[in-house]
Amino acid sequence: MYRKIFSIVILFFLPTLLFSENKNYYKNKEVKKFIKTLEKEHGFNKENLKKLFSKVEIQKSALKQYQPSKKRVKKVKKTERKAGSWDRYEKMFLSAKRVKKGVLFMKKYKKSLNKAYKIYGVLPEYITAIIGIETFYGKNTGRYPVFDTLTTLAFEKNRRNRFFKNELKEFLILSKKNKENPKAVFGSYAGAIGLAQFMPSNFKKLAVDFDNDGVIDLNNVVDAIGSVANYFKKAGWSKHIPVATRVSYIGKRFNRLKTGYQYKYKRSHLNGIKPKSGKFYYAKKVHLIKLDRKKYDELWYGTKNFYVITRYNRSNYYAMAIHKLAEKIKKRYKRLII
Repeated sequence: MYRKIFSIVILFFLPTLLFSENKNYYKNKEVKKFIKTLEKEHGFNKENLKKLFSKVEIQKSALKQYQPSKKRVKKVKKTERKAGSWDRYEKMFLSAKRVKKGVLFMKKYKKSLNKAYKIYGVLPEYITAIIGIETFYGKNTGRYPVFDTLTTLAFEKNRRNRFFKNELKEFLILSKKNKENPKAVFGSYAGAIGLAQFMPSNFKKLAVDFDNDGVIDLNNVVDAIGSVANYFKKAGWSKHIPVATRVSYIGKRFNRLKTGYQYKYKRSHLNGIKPKSGKFYYAKKVHLIKLDRKKYDELWYGTKNFYVITRYNRSNYYAMAIHKLAEKIKKRYKRLII
């Protein structure tokens, strides 16, 4: 039995063992320039940085995300979402298990969630849904070494070098401030950190010490709750308006108007499109959000708060998944406390 488990473990890590590649980035002129700036402007020790950059494991799978092939680019430009794409997305992110865990999360952290609502005006179920979808309530915060990942993305040719160079700088400043070993931090393939999956630059601007212990730690649930709420508030979240409501239209497929968070319409101009529920109190322009199901298109109005969710992740499906998960958690939670 133990031999079998050992064999499985070896097979699991074999691709990493065979294909991992270490690189001395200190030989790179751009890296030397980068180190000099950190030394001069932020008080870093040159020798410590030299040692840090001398042995970096290139994160090829992360790099691949930002180096699409020409064929892939053409395909993305020409292809719209296929029928049934929302069905698959919904199945992935709105499972009964994720809802159940969300209810337990809300129950356990009720005090902190209510505090966040009082200070920032963001509903507890939406904060919960963000943490639930980003990291399954802290279970999956990422397996990529953040320093190696950001170094790879900053200095290996890809379409977002400039962005990742700044994120690397902010990450090193953050590590220095918190007296952490940069090599010991793990996150997403983009270098996002903690339960809330903040990029280092967002950590600097938006993360908060919500438990007042003198340290901002996004692997701490309470700090993550406050930081998500602060992110939403700074992005323009409004306390007293809805997020979205489903609407009806004539037919099974909707092609009349452009859909997505990029487009806004006056409701008075949307003839034949009406909320399925009579209770939708929102007078400003709305986004039309289309969810492609296998047999029909599901159409929704999205408000300013829907747009705010897309600032966390610029995807209509992501924002709708957050909304639907939040609604499911809220409904189940209410049944629990009655």
